[in-house]
Amino acid sequence: MIYAVSALVMAMASGLGNGLITSNINSIAGDMGLYVVEANLLVAVYVAFNATANLLLVKARVQFGIPATMHVVLGSLIAAQIVQILSPSLGTAILARAVSGIAAGGLTTLSLYNIFQVFPLRLRPVAAVIGFTLPQLAVPVARMFPLASIAIDSWRGLHLVELAMAISAWAMLNLMPLPPNVQERAFEPLDIVTAALTIVAMLLICTALALGRYYWWTDAAFLGWAFAAGLPLLGLALLIEDRRARPLLWVRWYATRDILFFTLIAVVIRIALTEQTYAAVGLLTLGGLTSDQLHPLFGVVFLAMAAGIATAALLLRPERIGPLMMAAAFIIAAGAWLDTHSTSVTRPQQLYLSQSLLGFGTTLFLGPALMFGIGHIIRRGPNYLVSFVVLFSTTQNVGGLAGSALLGSIQLARERLHAERLAEALSLGDPVVTARIAQYAAAIAPRLTDPVARAQQANALLGQALHAQASVLAFNDTFWVVTLVSLAIGLFIAGITMLDLFRQRSAPQAASPR
Repeated sequence: MIYAVSALVMAMASGLGNGLITSNINSIAGDMGLYVVEANLLVAVYVAFNATANLLLVKARVQFGIPATMHVVLGSLIAAQIVQILSPSLGTAILARAVSGIAAGGLTTLSLYNIFQVFPLRLRPVAAVIGFTLPQLAVPVARMFPLASIAIDSWRGLHLVELAMAISAWAMLNLMPLPPNVQERAFEPLDIVTAALTIVAMLLICTALALGRYYWWTDAAFLGWAFAAGLPLLGLALLIEDRRARPLLWVRWYATRDILFFTLIAVVIRIALTEQTYAAVGLLTLGGLTSDQLHPLFGVVFLAMAAGIATAALLLRPERIGPLMMAAAFIIAAGAWLDTHSTSVTRPQQLYLSQSLLGFGTTLFLGPALMFGIGHIIRRGPNYLVSFVVLFSTTQNVGGLAGSALLGSIQLARERLHAERLAEALSLGDPVVTARIAQYAAAIAPRLTDPVARAQQANALLGQALHAQASVLAFNDTFWVVTLVSLAIGLFIAGITMLDLFRQRSAPQAASPR
């Protein structure tokens, strides 16, 4: 039971801090004296370092042991958080986000190792599913934190929560030490070169993804330069790995059919899942709701995600990997479709079912996806572990950032289009429009006596109402995009599964010995 508690602490420590910052990024930007676009650098830095952390952490655990590696990682995280609390600035915040991203990669694995101690060996696949999906619960938990407790003293409360979680993880690591692992020399000189190239490439790519929808993709030249520099650097890192005798990443394995399909499915599903954290929250925020008013909604989401973990753990078998991933895609599509009927008066209670389906589908998908990769590692050998962990981490982290960039860009583009169409449909001679303007003018009359200024203000309020309705229509369009993409992935998985079954049945049967 203590190992189970330790696993939960590690899981929360891995994602809670980033969840708190992501969900309150607009308010944090104001308190730091930054534009929102500048504050999004914190998200980009975290994702870049988290996606690449396991490049070196996996080998560090082999060469130096799990406890020693995690003591260094957690010690660095605690030190970075203390520096940020004592000397708050953009520079210390970026440093803390980078260290937090690395630590999150190690804490996720540490949570998995602790769960392994809870279950007997025969239930190791169940333990793996639970261990890898537990960190997902940090997202709804972060949304349920009361603002009054974390926004105090220029968000010092948030940083204290992060520091407390890091110290708690360090305490659990010492209280319940893991069984010793076999230590051997693992690092090679070229590992540092690959890691450096990959980190720089990811920083450039993630920065462009995080800032693109704010500066707009075709309006800021530096976005193009970031992609133009980042992609070749990533290609160079993969080229170096492809030429090594004992590579850190098995590049040719990435090009096999099964791994390409897995990557495509994992990225697209992760993009679809940003519907919950970007589109649904954005729609409710547009309606004037604050973070504290969303606590019941994310409480329901938390329960649904926990149910998804339990379902995956109970039902997962090697032969069910494809059907479970397909079911998860269709469940996500159903949840997104329910949201396509949203209006400007939609409230959290009306999203309980749809967001529960999305939360359930999230954790239901991750278990089978993980087992798919573990099956390939078992067949190929432990040398492929780093390659799979890095691939899985990249699809989930960079995929989430790309999802926010994609859905955010679609929402902005569609909002402009809907605003133009709504404006074209309005006529000042329309009695309904005239009555609405008169209503606005009457509402502000006690505060504004000048009739000309009052008329101008009433027209401005009508314009604001028009843009609000355009935003709601645009959010509905993003829900439709997620619906169609999830349906397409579900049908794609169904097609692959049926094709594999057909090939197995049509293959010539070996003659039985007489």
